[in-house]
Amino acid sequence: MKILVCISHVPDTTSKINFTEGDTKFDTNGVQFVINPNDEFGLTRAMWFKEKQGASVDVVNVGGAETEPTLRKALAIGADGAIRVNAEATDGFFVAKQLAAVAKNGGYDLVIAGRESIDYNGGMVPGMLAELIDANFVNNCISLEVDGTTAKAVREIDGGKETSNTSLPLVIGGQKGLVEESDLRIPNMRGIMMARKKPLTVVDATDAGKETTAVKFEKPAPKGAVKLVDAANIDELINLLHNEAKVI
Repeated sequence: MKILVCISHVPDTTSKINFTEGDTKFDTNGVQFVINPNDEFGLTRAMWFKEKQGASVDVVNVGGAETEPTLRKALAIGADGAIRVNAEATDGFFVAKQLAAVAKNGGYDLVIAGRESIDYNGGMVPGMLAELIDANFVNNCISLEVDGTTAKAVREIDGGKETSNTSLPLVIGGQKGLVEESDLRIPNMRGIMMARKKPLTVVDATDAGKETTAVKFEKPAPKGAVKLVDAANIDELINLLHNEAKVI
């Protein structure tokens, strides 16, 4: 089984976010980048398939040279090879088209993506990717088993879980639950040294126009002052909620 894991290069959630050029560009100065958490769950599951079923695992990213340390980390965790599509990842449909080209050329049986990246939170790439390569698709996936060419997937739905039986080729949008957090892997020294010898292939982007353009970024408004109301004064609380907060 050939597995392709899609890796997004995203800011660490503890990073302080700023914008430049009139709030039209993201300021990367001082920002630490990591593997997108949803993708990390998927990569760990792919490692399980590699170790238990002999699968081969490649990782892919759409981005510039600055994303290569993130790909190298994925290689250190255990991926066999890495592919970087040399293009800026600013549009979901554009990214999906680049990933689809890689998936088709590589003849992958299973493509594991995160359900969304934690920077843009678009949540659109896995579904579009599945459509572009004519593969089955399971989103919000929290469990996956593969036996030959058949797969059993569990996804999270409102108020419960849904179990589906499907077949390869398959694209999943993975998330927390696909593996336990305690199973996530930290590269060790041996893995880091081996990653230096593993192939990292850079390919040109396919001729696909971008459908959207970011016009401006804006930070959330700062939180306002908090008013404390004595628990015994219910009338005042109701008055504030009705006339000031206007939530009732």
